[in-house]
Amino acid sequence: MQKKHLFKGVLLSFIGAFAMGSTVADEHEPPFIPGDYWEVSGIKVADGAGLKYAKHLASEWRKNMEFAKSKGWIKDYMVLSNIHARADESDLYLITVFENMATVEEGEARRKAWMEFSKKNMEQWQKESGNRAEYRTLMSDQLLRHLKFRD
Repeated sequence: MQKKHLFKGVLLSFIGAFAMGSTVADEHEPPFIPGDYWEVSGIKVADGAGLKYAKHLASEWRKNMEFAKSKGWIKDYMVLSNIHARADESDLYLITVFENMATVEEGEARRKAWMEFSKKNMEQWQKESGNRAEYRTLMSDQLLRHLKFRD
């Protein structure tokens, strides 16, 4: 999966180089260099549950994001509100910004660190996640990559 994303990023860079070749300082270089990854989750909040979900995000979710940030696993995180959301659109977007994909070994080490930090087991994590399904729905989950202009 990671190779697919890398290939796609390189391909888009080359396509951009041909499309905008005259504006690039060195015509032998693509116009973009890869930047950070942005994981964007679109969330639909059930009617009347906005405050409940906001409290969850401001407490438990934020605590976990701060832990990941303190470990250097992520660079930033944020919540964006879709002010004019239509019925079939997400109300909120949860964004996590990170520099690199974790290797298998790093992922396992992180999982163990999360479990120790949270003082919860997998069954508890699953139950809590399932309970949130009563008042919020994951509408989409995207992994984007920032393309920075090569200047």
